[in-house]
Amino acid sequence: MQAKIRQKEYQDKEKEIQNIEIERGSKEKETQPKQKETQSEHKETKSKRQEIIDGLKAAVPIIFGYFPIGMAFGVLAAQEGLTRWEVFFMSLLVFAGSAQFIAVGMLAAGVSVAAIVFTTFLVNARHILMSAALGPYFKGFSPKTLFLLGIGVTDEAFAVDMAEVKNRPRSADFFLALHFTAQFFWVFSTVIGAVVGNLVPDPQSFGLHFALPAMFIGLLLMQIKAQREVVLALLAGALSIGLVYLLPGKWNIILAAVLTATIGVILEKWKVKSSSSL
Repeated sequence: MQAKIRQKEYQDKEKEIQNIEIERGSKEKETQPKQKETQSEHKETKSKRQEIIDGLKAAVPIIFGYFPIGMAFGVLAAQEGLTRWEVFFMSLLVFAGSAQFIAVGMLAAGVSVAAIVFTTFLVNARHILMSAALGPYFKGFSPKTLFLLGIGVTDEAFAVDMAEVKNRPRSADFFLALHFTAQFFWVFSTVIGAVVGNLVPDPQSFGLHFALPAMFIGLLLMQIKAQREVVLALLAGALSIGLVYLLPGKWNIILAAVLTATIGVILEKWKVKSSSSL
């Protein structure tokens, strides 16, 4: 009798241990998806943070170019009678150095607002082409993100964007960090220039007028990866210098850029065709 009781107690303990193990196993199964989800969220957060940091770093060359030329614009705008707040809102809403320089000059000359708007539109029409070139790399971004990125497309940002997307795919966080950082320092530098504008009688004596060409030279060097690109860059410079004696105004720069780009496309197609025929 006692043996049967002991055997029953032993069986009950075994069942209890089995039930505990079953409950523990089910809890572990429930915990594993949560752990994996937490790990993936952590990786996603870390990746997003790294993309933002990379975007900030990529904006550094642009900042060095924007700061002196932005100060030069602020000085010029202040000397033409614009207030600091007017300079701030123009830089924030327009965010186009060449258009802002032109607008300030036309405002000082008493040109109508309609003429200024039309002129700046023509000057910045190239941004349509730049945005179209970036479009294939921005697929999958939300309309809100595309709108914010479109505001920040400038010559300098476009150059850095294209250099980056050729090397690796980038997220929207990278481009937003790059564009907004560049815009912040452009606005900041123009306001600083407006503040000290009346204290600088001759901005060109400090060499500020060379800041923009120097920045574009640096951005060009970032994009040169092959010997063919070196030849094309030298060809564009030679054509621009040669055409300056034949064409009035700044048409030599535009024509040299168009001719060199055409030659580059022809060479690229010829290279692809020759490689496929082998």
